[in-house]
Amino acid sequence: MPKLEPKIKFGTDGWRGVISDDFTFQNVRRVAQAIADYYSSVLSTQYSVLKIAVGYDTRFLSDRYAKEVSQVLAKNGIGVILSDRPIPTPMLSFAVRHRGLTAGVMITASHNPAEYNGIKIKTSSGAAAGLEVTDEIEKLLSHASRLFPHTLGWIKKEDLSKDYINFLKSYIDLGRFKNAKFKVLVDAMYGSGNGFIAGVLKGTKIKPEFMRSGINPSFAGLMPEPVLENLGPTIEKLKKEKFDLCLVLDGDADRIACFAGRGVFISPQKVLGLLILHLSQDRKMSGGVVKTIAGTTLIDKITKELNLRLFETPVGFKYISALMEKENVLVGGEEAGGIGFKGYIPERDGTLAGLLLLEMMIYRNKTMLEILNEMEDRFGRYYYLREGIKTQNSKAKTQKFKNLKKILGKEVVEVKDYDGIKLICSDESWLMFRPSGTEPLIRVYAESRDSKRAEKLIEFGKGLIL
Repeated sequence: MPKLEPKIKFGTDGWRGVISDDFTFQNVRRVAQAIADYYSSVLSTQYSVLKIAVGYDTRFLSDRYAKEVSQVLAKNGIGVILSDRPIPTPMLSFAVRHRGLTAGVMITASHNPAEYNGIKIKTSSGAAAGLEVTDEIEKLLSHASRLFPHTLGWIKKEDLSKDYINFLKSYIDLGRFKNAKFKVLVDAMYGSGNGFIAGVLKGTKIKPEFMRSGINPSFAGLMPEPVLENLGPTIEKLKKEKFDLCLVLDGDADRIACFAGRGVFISPQKVLGLLILHLSQDRKMSGGVVKTIAGTTLIDKITKELNLRLFETPVGFKYISALMEKENVLVGGEEAGGIGFKGYIPERDGTLAGLLLLEMMIYRNKTMLEILNEMEDRFGRYYYLREGIKTQNSKAKTQKFKNLKKILGKEVVEVKDYDGIKLICSDESWLMFRPSGTEPLIRVYAESRDSKRAEKLIEFGKGLIL
């Protein structure tokens, strides 16, 4: 009996799998061929020559996978611009849009554990490919073409960083940076975001120091996700040395978290709030705000007081991207630290988010801790927690929770079930269950203005699953 080919499924942001298990060279070639077939059949009339940019991160074999993808695309008559080095995903997205390319393919598993790798697809606008693209590519996997055109494509290795750095320089108010003297630490988490912030700040008096900046495919045993459990080395350094701001980028530098002073952690949720205030109040930019269903109530409070339109989407930046292309959106952010900005690509960028936080300090001539305290004094302090629990059949397990009427003594006043189950209580605290779109687990979220209640909510939620 013939061996069945492993099922390849695109999730929240691309396809991810375990290296040498389901993420194999053979499967990478299958996906690349399906991508070639899709773009050749759907967009061939819109472009005289199909051109696709291919990038990769610092994970194990990412450069080899990128080469395989490029070769398959070229055999299908597609011109390929292949990055000559590991790059952030936003850099690939920018290259696609800036150069007017057909699409982009990024080899990365973002913040996933070291044993994973993945493929993200970017549309001509630089946005994450939506279901209308990935569903069609999945259908093509079972009968991908092997009849190559008479005219072969080409592969050109290029440095994609120069245009990206120049754009970031033009986006921020670089003149204000010239004489600022803040001391900045950047934790690259062994990812592909290493060094590019320094390129943007070249010529100013701010000389960022980098840590975990080399290539380490094991990520030193930690996930390249900017959450506290992975930031022990960062916290130790901040205790020993004085920095005004510490920026933490995830594995492909599209997400961010940060620290103020000597180790006060600023979660991605609060980073989004800070950047809404900066762009709206300091830079006088206009537009709405996008958050996901799993986002903090802090954003609701800020947008209400500033009279900004608030959109809410399912989890996954592709939903935020879609809104950014249709509506006047100032900033859109997901709970995990991916934030996108008006006047840029409809995609998240941790590097730009970090530069804008630094710019906010310069505009206000205050420390980040002072700015954070001012925000929380005005809009409230919210304690937001998230944990992942490995389990099978996660979707079925979450549906039963929607009938809960009370949680830890507080009445459930609203239930949202369009992406997972979110239970909102009478005191504004909430508990949410959602199957992960990238890993075999259920994510449990909780938020409250009382830190102890937030902790109790998380434990209560975990108890319902385990």
